[in-house]
Amino acid sequence: QLQFVESGGGLVQPGGSLRLSCTASGLRLDYYAIGWFRQAPGKEREGVACISSVGGSTKYADSVEGRFTISRDNAKNTVYLQMNSLKPEDTAVYYCAAEFVGQGGLGEHEYEYWGQGTQVTVSS
Repeated sequence: QLQFVESGGGLVQPGGSLRLSCTASGLRLDYYAIGWFRQAPGKEREGVACISSVGGSTKYADSVEGRFTISRDNAKNTVYLQMNSLKPEDTAVYYCAAEFVGQGGLGEHEYEYWGQGTQVTVSS
């Protein structure tokens, strides 16, 4: 069974930065479109950023555009979500999701594989 693992979450003050990582063992992550999603308490899960498997095109939710950056490091078989200028409303559990040879998108239905999530808390 394919397993995707997120890491890098934690507690950060407003205005601070965090970098989340999504890794997987036993497969080449560059063959997969990767999406980052988040779910805050009492809210639906929403897509925040994605990167396609071919070409590496990216998309962002309006709420994070200009603050978050998704990228790949194929040598490390890792996809990152760099989060800058964090706000309290960014507090959520963040998930990475994957689709083999996918175009990428911000909809949950576009992904087959999901990680367990990592908590991000933005608070002073």
